[in-house]
Amino acid sequence: MFFIKPPGVYAPQEDTGMLAAALRRESLRPGAEVLDVGTGSGALAVAAARLGGRVTAIDAAFAAVLTTRLNAWIAGQRNRVSARRGDLLRPVAGRHFDLVMANPPYVPSAARMLPSGGRARAWDAGPDGRAVLDRLCAEAPALLAPGGVLLLVHSVLCDPARTLDLLDGAGLRTSVTDRRIIPFGPVLRERAPWLEAQGLIAPGQEKEELVVIRARRPA
Repeated sequence: MFFIKPPGVYAPQEDTGMLAAALRRESLRPGAEVLDVGTGSGALAVAAARLGGRVTAIDAAFAAVLTTRLNAWIAGQRNRVSARRGDLLRPVAGRHFDLVMANPPYVPSAARMLPSGGRARAWDAGPDGRAVLDRLCAEAPALLAPGGVLLLVHSVLCDPARTLDLLDGAGLRTSVTDRRIIPFGPVLRERAPWLEAQGLIAPGQEKEELVVIRARRPA
């Protein structure tokens, strides 16, 4: 399928593919309410719509929102995808979803302040990589309908055990459903000396492991 991926908008990568595979296993009922957090180019939003979901897609970047709307239109899914600009989950406060997907920024960075714009906003996540992940773990459980599922992807560099603990503590039933080891991309290669100095990677390490975490609210 033809897909628009303009410069400056997060394009589908390995983590997107892992979430897409996890999404396909969920067997969405027709009309299921789906939330795609940090939609980027809208690849996951379109995939969920094609499976029958009614999708709300959120991104902080206006260019990503426009790209998602265009890709939904190209895919013939514009009536099933509503793309909104906003800060993480604020645009959907008070709503409930059958499925929430999130591919948040999770790359550790030396800067404590998150970028307010530019390409780095799609990946920079503070010194431990958890600036956005911790917010998601705190806020996403309240958005899940009974029996609803959260699918969340991130790197092992930012402590999946903490993610599991936080979601368990919110009353969700959690598991790691997918793991994949991939070579460092350009950002991690450039940051390797700093990551090594912080003890986040081993000397000479050139690969990272990604995980998908599934968390379900009991029915």
